[in-house]
Formats: sequence, C-alpha cells, structure tokens
Amino acid sequence: MEEWPDHQPVRDLSLIDHDGFRPNVGIILSNQDRRLFWGRRVGQNAWQFPQGGINPDETPEQAMFRELEEEVGLCAQQVTILGCTRGWLRYHLPKRYIRRHCRGAGPICIGQKQIWFMLRVDCGEDAFCLDRTDKPEFDAWRWVRYWQPLYEVVYFKRRVYQQALEELAPILYPEGVPDRRHVYVGPSRLLRQGYP
Repeated sequence: MEEWPDHQPVRDLSLIDHDGFRPNVGIILSNQDRRLFWGRRVGQNAWQFPQGGINPDETPEQAMFRELEEEVGLCAQQVTILGCTRGWLRYHLPKRYIRRHCRGAGPICIGQKQIWFMLRVDCGEDAFCLDRTDKPEFDAWRWVRYWQPLYEVVYFKRRVYQQALEELAPILYPEGVPDRRHVYVGPSRLLRQGYP
C-alpha cells in the first residue's frame, strides 16, 4: 500500500494518478457517545460520511479541515483528530460514473483513493451548518451506531468504508470493538435538517 508521509503536501493532485484514482479524504465524525455523523446527500435518499478531493499542494489534513468546514460547517477548533488510516484506501466507480476526458486528453478517473480521518466533535450540535457553501453536499444528518454505515452506504463504497471503520475502530473503542451483528438499520427517529 502506498504510504502518505505525515504533513507533506501531495504534489500534482489536480491530476488523476497513473492508476486512474483521484486523491480524496474521508471524515468520520464521532460524538461523545461514540455515534457517527451520517449525512444525507442533497435531494437524494443516499447517505454517506463527509468526503472530498485534495487540492494541489494541500496535505490530506488540510483538505480534511477544508472539507469539514464546507460540508458540515465545523472548523478545526471544534474537533479533535483521533487518528487516520495508515495509507490510501481505494474504491472503483461503477462504469456509469467513470469520468472520461474529451478527445483522449489526460487520464480517466476510475475511482477515489482516500485517507480517512477519525474526529471527535468537541462542540454542540448547533454548530453544525450544512449550507455553508453555495452547493451543499448534505441536506440532513443523524447520529448512527458505529457499523450502521456499512449497511446503508452505496454499494461501491462499502468495501472502503469497511476498511476505514475496521482500521480506526480501536481508536474509538480501546476496550473492544462493538459486534456488527447488533446493528439496527431501520430509519432513525431523529433526523436533523441542515437548512429550511
């Protein structure tokens, strides 16, 4: 697995790598009860963790904080970084989502390679703001049990979610990772709207 050196900008990330993967960060936000932030994509019945691309000369950590503010409205002072994955985790896009360049210029994007961060939220829920940008990612959110995202995320991201959650679980659960068999996957009783 290709490693990410701590605090080093990843050069030329505006380009897709030679294997066709776009550099990206994923964000797992945990509250004091060790529930995870689960966001509903605008205008869809699709749920996911916050994520986004890494800009040129931006470290994965810098990209994570930028995406956190853009998608959830939280800044660095409102969270604590608990850990991150040791290297890039990859997923392939289904054929219908593969980005092809015009006239054969440049590589084709076949998927994402991601560094995943586990964060603890250190502020109240009133600080969450899903419409911080002109094009919000989420229109609602809720807290879910640790393994629940594996049962709700779109199928092609499931494996990378599993890898990230498995690698980062011991950070949040040093006394022992919760059993996956007891995940309630029904609708949440408490759905928080991002904006009117």
